[in-house]
Amino acid sequence: MDTLGLLAHPIRLRVVHALRGGRVLTTGQLCSLIPDASKATVYRHVDLLAAGGILDVAGERRVRGAVERRYQLRQDHAGIDAETARALTAQDHERAFAAAAAALVAEFGAYLDRDGSDPVDDLVGYRQHAIWLSRDELVGLIGAMQSAIAPLLANESTPERARYLLSPILFPTEQQENPPS
Repeated sequence: MDTLGLLAHPIRLRVVHALRGGRVLTTGQLCSLIPDASKATVYRHVDLLAAGGILDVAGERRVRGAVERRYQLRQDHAGIDAETARALTAQDHERAFAAAAAALVAEFGAYLDRDGSDPVDDLVGYRQHAIWLSRDELVGLIGAMQSAIAPLLANESTPERARYLLSPILFPTEQQENPPS
């Protein structure tokens, strides 16, 4: 299965999100982070991601006669590069967006189902803004967002950090009108 095929599934995408930031987790730990999916489902998708080269086995140990594996994300294989994105069909983009949206909805539902979740106290945001941008302004906005987000992607899990899912979504909602000649 190609990278898009592996990543364009809500459960597999949630596994990838859970392992970002240099985390090394067992499948059991991943199951606890994805409580709305059955253990068999999570195990199956972890196996697919490992077989597809998106996850590496970071270690193994025997636990009650079974082998427990710890997995880590291969950052270099956990995304779609620009060249591949250009080669995707409209249907491929739709499938990938649907998987990302489904993963986002499932993650938010799992958050709300947790004891003690408090969207106000946790500074949860899900606003949408309609903005008018020239091509240069759009490129500047994307660059500013990348500059703000990129350094934080290297943050590792620590007791004082909470894991947040940040999902910038940006697309034109109307076709640009032809300027008068």
